[in-house]
Amino acid sequence: MDNSLSPHHPVTLETAQISPLIEVRDLYKSFDAAGARIDILKGVDMNLASGQTLAVVGASGIGKSTLLHILGALDRPDRGSVLIQGQDMFQLNNGRLAEFRNQTVGFVFQFHHLLAEFNSLENVMMPLLIQGRSKEAARRCAEEILVRVGLKDRLLHPVNRLSGGEQQRVALARALALRPLILLADEPTGNLDKRNSEQVHELLLELNRELGMTMVVVTHNMELAAFMSRCVTLLDGKLVQTD
Repeated sequence: MDNSLSPHHPVTLETAQISPLIEVRDLYKSFDAAGARIDILKGVDMNLASGQTLAVVGASGIGKSTLLHILGALDRPDRGSVLIQGQDMFQLNNGRLAEFRNQTVGFVFQFHHLLAEFNSLENVMMPLLIQGRSKEAARRCAEEILVRVGLKDRLLHPVNRLSGGEQQRVALARALALRPLILLADEPTGNLDKRNSEQVHELLLELNRELGMTMVVVTHNMELAAFMSRCVTLLDGKLVQTD
């Protein structure tokens, strides 16, 4: 199968027989700035199979984060569709969309948005408690994933006393607590030094292999992009294959 890209060909699956987990069709998004319309996404098409990893690179301000937010239903497109397991997310009402997003997608951001007044364990328990798990079950699950990301000795540390690398591991654990099908990461190593960045890179790939989750990472870090199974560039509102 020819996986070459053009304005008329989506980012495709490596194997035609694999049903896509994520299908993006003809995605458009624009913003108004001082009365002027700025077109950000101009007909993005993309397929991703379960378990695939994809890096999206490109210049600052080109729309990478916008694309990620739409994939995670944090924002709506002007037109186009995003199907997850065949379900068009933007055909759902707001309540069902929020439920679907919370059950299906985990987010990791450059600025990890942890709750500074709580410790590592409490931060990771939060989405589990919101989902309705008992306190005991939430604690058990949160502790398990924190140990897995290497924070066994930091469970009860206030997050504002952790290093940057440790804080990002807490954020990753929180994103994975509900075992999402899809992990969306926006510059997950943008604030980390080289050593911590490399550790997070390796951890992301280990978790991808262990949990079988699909991963889309927006990054300027070409070393991180090289860890992904595929890499595309957002250019002039479309995705093109990265050499």
